[in-house]
Amino acid sequence: MIGFRDPGRLLRTVRHLKPRQIAWQIGNRVRTRLENPASLASHEPPTYPGSRWNRDTTFQPPRQPDYAPDAKRGRFRFLDEERELGSPIDWSAASTPKLWQYNLHYFDWLFSTGFDEGAKAVLDWIERHPPRRGAVGWEPYPVSLRAMNWCGWFFARHAQRTEERDDLDERIWASLWRQLVWLESHIEYHLLANHLLENAAALAIAGSCFHGPDAERWHATGLRLLCGELAEQLLPDGMHYERSPMYHARVCYLLGVLAECGTEDVRRAVREPLRRARAALLRVTHPDGEIALFNDAAFGIAPAPAALGVDVSREKPGPWSLPSAGYYGMRTAEGMYVCIDAAEPGPSYQPGHAHADLFSFEFSVRGHRVFVDSGTFDYVAGPMRRWCRSTRAHNALEIDGQNQSEVWGAFRVGRRAMPRGVQWSAGADGFRLSAWHDGYAHLPGKPVHARQFEFRSEGQLLLIDRIRSSRRHTARRYFHLHPTCRLSLTGPDTAMVRTPVGPVGIRWSDGAGRILKGWYCPGFGERVRSQVLVLQCRTTPESAMRCRITAC
Repeated sequence: MIGFRDPGRLLRTVRHLKPRQIAWQIGNRVRTRLENPASLASHEPPTYPGSRWNRDTTFQPPRQPDYAPDAKRGRFRFLDEERELGSPIDWSAASTPKLWQYNLHYFDWLFSTGFDEGAKAVLDWIERHPPRRGAVGWEPYPVSLRAMNWCGWFFARHAQRTEERDDLDERIWASLWRQLVWLESHIEYHLLANHLLENAAALAIAGSCFHGPDAERWHATGLRLLCGELAEQLLPDGMHYERSPMYHARVCYLLGVLAECGTEDVRRAVREPLRRARAALLRVTHPDGEIALFNDAAFGIAPAPAALGVDVSREKPGPWSLPSAGYYGMRTAEGMYVCIDAAEPGPSYQPGHAHADLFSFEFSVRGHRVFVDSGTFDYVAGPMRRWCRSTRAHNALEIDGQNQSEVWGAFRVGRRAMPRGVQWSAGADGFRLSAWHDGYAHLPGKPVHARQFEFRSEGQLLLIDRIRSSRRHTARRYFHLHPTCRLSLTGPDTAMVRTPVGPVGIRWSDGAGRILKGWYCPGFGERVRSQVLVLQCRTTPESAMRCRITAC
């Protein structure tokens, strides 16, 4: 109902959807109200057909959490929040946020438990979390991740022990069969993007894991979806089209698992996409080995780049570009690294993970993050979600207190700021990038913002912002610092940043500088106070504002 309070914004949001997506959205809502998931329990699975995998099959864990879950006591920690769900486990976890519940039902945490404890928890889930209306664990997305994890944990990592336990393989197979039959009829065509890719990967993995006609059907459906979605979702430069380094890392993980555990047909389909995806991930990885935090991104959700076969220490120094994705930057042998976001807000029909962050940047100095993206705190519509997606939460320029793109709700985007006139030139000692966007053109005076970046390999970054408008406006440029850095104003147009690796100077034209408090959210549920330099000025019809950042 919240969208109908502003019908104009709702129209600006839904007009980008594909017709078939709208039809599936409507159909999904009707079906959710009418169908009875509990009827699935009456479907009798066929006899366990046997697994194609064995104890030599390698299945990479999706991630290794920094804690040991205690399934015996029902104690779990997700998104920086620990909960005790009791014994037996309260699988509904109704008092927790939905993303926390999702993490519980993914069963990623199995890979950090012992076999007996993990098997007992899985059997308890099968017994006490049957399909029913409103059960989060039976939504297609957690079904997809859980199916892959169960296949990998029981039939690859613990294949021998699973086979030795009386009826265990039969019981796991019976539950997986019901889950995958359910997934087959609930593929997320209404959402598309990464959800549909996860559905495809789950069917392909399960189809590669088991013998029998059902597995052959899952394999065929998964492979068909994979080929179609990879052709669309993986851009020519190798980046995932949602432009989130975190989700891109997840795609690299999926492709890696498919390349290891899939049939020959599956391996052949993912071989080249995996190579290109890893190359793109390397570009958006800082010297510290972690991803840039553009759009919805956080550490600890997808495996770190090194775990995905991406070794940043082997990257050759020099400028780089991902022109299809809209990311540009440079890396030096001395640990200077800059990454710039000149990207569209994801695919037009699914920009749910986009932030209002066009022309933002991240800058590491001598291997240490100094200018950072604020990251992502949660997926719950509320103050922190609004702030993390806002223009002021990024190293970007804001006009009259408005966001460049009309981000609203938890995952909605109405009016979108689109990069225009992108020009990129690079040499051995630096690069120049310039572009403009129309995200503020709806404001009085139809302001247009252009930003130019010039970077020199010795560690100097120049930003030139130009605003053209028939009206005067208040412009604010934001510069977010890593929490380990300390900022002080040293003059009317200068500031100094003290970092663990030496000072960084800032000099600007046009506007007064202020130091405000911000948030740095490197992980879901995690927020740390940080400092933000804000440069504010009143514009003229042809404003040009400069800011030079120099690693001393």
